Amino acid sequence: MSSPSPRGGSQLEDPSGPDDDRGAGTTTLTRYQPPSLAASVHASLPRWSGAAAAALGALVAAALLAVADVHVALAVVVGAVVGIAAFVVAARAVEGARAATDRFVTALVTVAFVVALLPLVSVVWTTVSRGLARFDVAYWTQSMSGIIGEGGGAYHAIMGTLIVTGIATVISVPIGTMTAIYLVEYGGDNRLSRVVTFLVDVMTGIPSIVAGLFSLALFTLLFGPGLRIGVMGSIALCVLMIPIVVRAVEEMLRIVPARLRESSYALGVPKWRTIVKVVLPTAASGIASGVVLAVARVMGETAPLLVTVGLTSATNFNPLEGRMPVLPVFAYYQIKTPGIPPGAFIDRAWTAALVLILFVMALNVGARVLARALAPKTR
Repeated sequence: MSSPSPRGGSQLEDPSGPDDDRGAGTTTLTRYQPPSLAASVHASLPRWSGAAAAALGALVAAALLAVADVHVALAVVVGAVVGIAAFVVAARAVEGARAATDRFVTALVTVAFVVALLPLVSVVWTTVSRGLARFDVAYWTQSMSGIIGEGGGAYHAIMGTLIVTGIATVISVPIGTMTAIYLVEYGGDNRLSRVVTFLVDVMTGIPSIVAGLFSLALFTLLFGPGLRIGVMGSIALCVLMIPIVVRAVEEMLRIVPARLRESSYALGVPKWRTIVKVVLPTAASGIASGVVLAVARVMGETAPLLVTVGLTSATNFNPLEGRMPVLPVFAYYQIKTPGIPPGAFIDRAWTAALVLILFVMALNVGARVLARALAPKTR
């Protein structure tokens, strides 16, 4: 006979019996039986349960829109609540209370992500669909000089945007970089460093129109009222760009390992040469990425340029003389004061917005490529 095993199996006795000479000195054999799979595997919802709950919510929202006269937003909210409730109830019935709570929080995070993504998708879709109406060769090669109704382009505004932003970059990057080097490498925790850090924090949060008014007041004091030139817009953008560059460069310099500096000092290298040859090259990828993102941040500013560069329909390549058109101001006035037919002006404004988005996207992609190219090699 077999007797129960302490591990859940059974013991088989030697068939020869205890009195048989052939079985003398032999041991019993144990056959292991694994526990049942049903006891070790917990029940769980299928993978498609989340999609099914979302589909249920969509059906409820569609039914509300078809049957009742409700707003689209209200229908979407009701559908989301119904879908999440069904998902959580099914999880509680199958998986238990703890798993249902986890499913509920996951569903809330997913819904929050979708809600945050909807405005971005809506803006991009609207801008692309409306901006493609005038996204042609003429828009990139012609100005608005002599154009009253249809036709023309934004060549003058595109060139003005590149010139104004380029001057602002040339001024802001050295100032912001050297300020960050002082804060990290020289200032330490002295009073001047604390004051500069406080001012940088304040400048980061000032409204953009304040930067424009500052530039206007500065040039009015120096050259008199009524002046509108491209470099005024560049100075206004510098006020917005410098704190961004300072913060970006400062963070990159702080993550450079201290042992690199100490190794250089141990070899007798001066501090300024250590910064130039060791610290800056190590942080070059992050610095380049931060600078490019700062340029993208100020390229689409409208308020400071409205009061500094003015408006003109002709192409101007001289930032020190005459009004200079830029894309944000060009789009603003195309919408604000449309002519006849108004559709042509509105199409030009939407295409200007699309061009600005393409510029910003190109700068972001360029920042990633540049950061990867300048990243220190590990081998």
